Amino acid sequence: MARNEQLIRQHKILQVLERLRFGATLDELRNAVVEELGLTSLHPRSIRRDIDALTAAGIPITDEESQRGRVWKLSRSDKGLQKIAITASELIALSMGRDLMLPLMGTQFWSGIESFWNKIREQLPDAVWEHYERYRRTLYVLGLPTKNYEKHQGMLKTINRAIQEHRHLQMEYQVPGRTPTLRTIEPYGVALFQSSIYVVATEEGRDGAGSERLKHWKLDRFLSAKALDSWFKSNEAIDLPAHLGQSVGIFSGAEPKTYKIRLSPQAAHWVQEDPWHAEQTMVEQADGRMLLTVTAFHDVEIIQRVMRLGAEAEILSPAHCRDEIKQTIAAMTQMYTS
Repeated sequence: MARNEQLIRQHKILQVLERLRFGATLDELRNAVVEELGLTSLHPRSIRRDIDALTAAGIPITDEESQRGRVWKLSRSDKGLQKIAITASELIALSMGRDLMLPLMGTQFWSGIESFWNKIREQLPDAVWEHYERYRRTLYVLGLPTKNYEKHQGMLKTINRAIQEHRHLQMEYQVPGRTPTLRTIEPYGVALFQSSIYVVATEEGRDGAGSERLKHWKLDRFLSAKALDSWFKSNEAIDLPAHLGQSVGIFSGAEPKTYKIRLSPQAAHWVQEDPWHAEQTMVEQADGRMLLTVTAFHDVEIIQRVMRLGAEAEILSPAHCRDEIKQTIAAMTQMYTS
């Protein structure tokens, strides 16, 4: 049995029973688990053993005879909160978080968000909901691209299964303007960055140790994904939160590089209002300008930000970044003066 496979299957059984008011037969449970976990086969006896294990662990699953045969149910007391004590302020904060998750629409993540939101709506007093509705007419979440991953839902299920079971994942991947290639990766997690989903994974044959082998694969570029019947050993040296927190963007690399940028007082205010990185530093210079020091994995993440500030920012190091900006400015000058 694959690592964690039984635990993952049992969790899926609970999810299925939570949403079925009238319960499910063993065959119905088996079919739902096979479909939602992307399994090729599963015997009803395995489902029965999983139910017994859940019951032994104290989960209140009951069975009874029905017109469909014997069905298993999750008792109503375990189907979640029957009464939710929530204030209008808490509801507003929760709804803003829901708005920020809109790029996940169409995925299993969004299904969970919506299910919880609907439970809250059903339990709230009308007065609290009316107050919330009035307040939300004055508060909006903007800046999110119109994007969702509904067409990738099947692939996301496969990817999550591969992550949870430490399976190798075979994907057909196409970078814009290039021919699709077949790649085999070892997936460690999924990241949401600026409304796009990325799979954080190592690739077979990639040199390095620990986080140095990690790459970020954009889900939009996946043409297909298949969890293979082969497993990889999780590298304990890989710390995803630490890895993802090293750069201003989503690019990956062996080691983050340090960049120094001189900012005008006005640009410094902008960067303080909208920081590039949680650990950036700014030191005031004798002439009133500020020296920004920040880390990133890839030059383009810094160069694009510097160029957006125009003459209000000047990159000092690395030197090759200065040269690249010079070349870009020269090409733009020729473009706009011809």
